[in-house]
Amino acid sequence: MKSFKLDWLILPIVGALLVIGAWHLAAGKKVVVKDAEGNVTSEERVGAIAALPNVKETWESSKPYVMEPFAKRGELDQGILRFTWLSLILVAKGYFLALIIGTPLGFFLGLSKSFTKMMDPIIQVLRPVSPLAWLPLGMVLFLGAGKNASDLAALFTIAICAMWPTVLNTAVGVRAIPQDYLNVAKVLKLSKWKTLTKVMIPATLPYMFTGFRLSLGIAWLVIVAAEMLTGRPGVGGFLWQQYNALIYEQIILCILTIGLVGFVLDRLMSVVERRFKTA
Repeated sequence: MKSFKLDWLILPIVGALLVIGAWHLAAGKKVVVKDAEGNVTSEERVGAIAALPNVKETWESSKPYVMEPFAKRGELDQGILRFTWLSLILVAKGYFLALIIGTPLGFFLGLSKSFTKMMDPIIQVLRPVSPLAWLPLGMVLFLGAGKNASDLAALFTIAICAMWPTVLNTAVGVRAIPQDYLNVAKVLKLSKWKTLTKVMIPATLPYMFTGFRLSLGIAWLVIVAAEMLTGRPGVGGFLWQQYNALIYEQIILCILTIGLVGFVLDRLMSVVERRFKTA
């Protein structure tokens, strides 16, 4: 049976509409009771999950942040894309650090069994540590940086949490290089630098990009937690502020923004990965 040509577009839209419909049905709504003279006597929320804002309430409350996405009304009162941009800048810096540190470390692990035996237990202990645990250490390490301490602590947390997939996937890729490739390099008497750049890196690239992609996803997750704890402007900081202010509609806006940005970053990384693999 021939598949429908537009199913890649239609089916996700149908899925999204079903989820939005289920959310709207489960959410609560505000009921206002008035007396005979039209004065409000009581207000209450009713519904399966009364406290959960419905789609209409979420849109009406979030409209100023969506319709003016780059507005700046205050430090923690900005358009949603402006908040997103602030978060992305910090993520880019932390992600770059993670790749700069993680890629060579992965190569060393892949090339040297002794180095692997020495470092692998340490990596396995550090790798599962939550960003919520790394951030306080970062604050301590950069205590002397004054007002920049929270930014540097967030940067440190992003880098150390995001680099492990790059380290491990690069190491696996180096170990998976066919011995024939290395033998040919020896026969051709390639220098160590040429063996690295002409043989090892191209052969390891698919594994490296898998690690880069996973690291990017983790970096985006970590920035939200870091901003929530440090209170710096960004999507995570805005989310935490709205939670403290009990504005649940804008919490949902932040969650949707975080999810969409994460999806876009993953797609972009996928495109870059395909271009490098076909180059």
